[in-house]
Amino acid sequence: MAAEEHHEEVYAPDQLKPGNRKRAQRGAIISAVILLLFFWGNQQGNTEKVWLVLIALGLIGVVIGDVVLRRAGLRPNDQ
Repeated sequence: MAAEEHHEEVYAPDQLKPGNRKRAQRGAIISAVILLLFFWGNQQGNTEKVWLVLIALGLIGVVIGDVVLRRAGLRPNDQ
């Protein structure tokens, strides 16, 4: 019989410090707005516009997902 191995999670000290969730959410939303402002920039094709919109939607989606998971109790509120 093989002995069961026990692995403990290894964390860096910075990973255990709680972050400022509200500031991170505001930063993501502000970044998404800035990306959308670049939409009216100087690009010639539509490829850049597609990427700007997709990245902005991704940032907003992450913020919304975080809020939903926290309200459902699936993510801790301490970080």
